[in-house]
Amino acid sequence: MKKRKKTQLSIMLVICCIIASILIAVTPLKLAIVFQPYHSSTKLAYLPLNNETHFKIKYTHSIHLTDVVESYRITANLEIQQYELIYQDFAIGMPSNAGKGEIFIRKNGKYSIENMNRVFPYFYLRVGQVRANHRVIFQNKEYPLSQSIAPGTSVKVEIRKLTMFEQWKGVNILESI
Repeated sequence: MKKRKKTQLSIMLVICCIIASILIAVTPLKLAIVFQPYHSSTKLAYLPLNNETHFKIKYTHSIHLTDVVESYRITANLEIQQYELIYQDFAIGMPSNAGKGEIFIRKNGKYSIENMNRVFPYFYLRVGQVRANHRVIFQNKEYPLSQSIAPGTSVKVEIRKLTMFEQWKGVNILESI
């Protein structure tokens, strides 16, 4: 009888460990900037967040062939606020003035719009195939998105908590170079 209780206890312990492992794997734990491909068959890429609240997206404009830098901060509600835009040419696709409450500045041959308060729960980005060379600037380092995401892929950029399974299955951009 004692042996049977020991066996039952061992089986219960194993079952509890399995359930705990599954719960840990599927419970959202790690806050990250997530680049979720539109097609679910492609791996997501992410930047794990600790205390970071800012990141930038840098790309080469397809017509002007000059760099554009979009600066973002993460809000307390885990939304994305664009607060600055820096570029070199007014031509097609770039603003020629600031919006309400924003500040337009020309300095060192570049234009910038500061004091922007454009808040998004997420935004979409198509990783450039030819000229754009999209890079994310995080912790003062540039990471080419094409190292983690196939060029031409459309991604949803958002702030969210990832499960251990999603982290394991996805690509940590910090480790992809």
